Amino acid sequence: MKKLLLMSFMLVAAVLVLAACGSKSSDTNNSTGSGVEETGTAASASIVIKASRFEFDQPVYKIKKGEPTEITLESEDGVHNMEAPDLNLTVNSGKPKVVTLNDAGEYEFHCDIMCGTGHSKMIAKIIVE
Repeated sequence: MKKLLLMSFMLVAAVLVLAACGSKSSDTNNSTGSGVEETGTAASASIVIKASRFEFDQPVYKIKKGEPTEITLESEDGVHNMEAPDLNLTVNSGKPKVVTLNDAGEYEFHCDIMCGTGHSKMIAKIIVE
């Protein structure tokens, strides 16, 4: 009986962990905010942000002010998105977004899916020049 109870507890714990690592049910890929414009036009520049086990491939990504830029997030282990709260910008893995950033500055972004114990370290910057 104790084995059955332990196995049931482990199964429930595993399901909860997997659910926490899954994608969000709401599509926030269309959010825009101050200084961000989704143009619907072709991008003249692009950046690819690669995310994997608790890190982005670069600490800083540069974008030119006013230039339509396609931002693509590649989640190498399938459990990451990126969110830049000061830009009100979210890019979901596998769903590129073309935006025009109109306000120069440095904007921090992070992974917005709880992906494990190193999740809080998944931080990088977009610099708009």
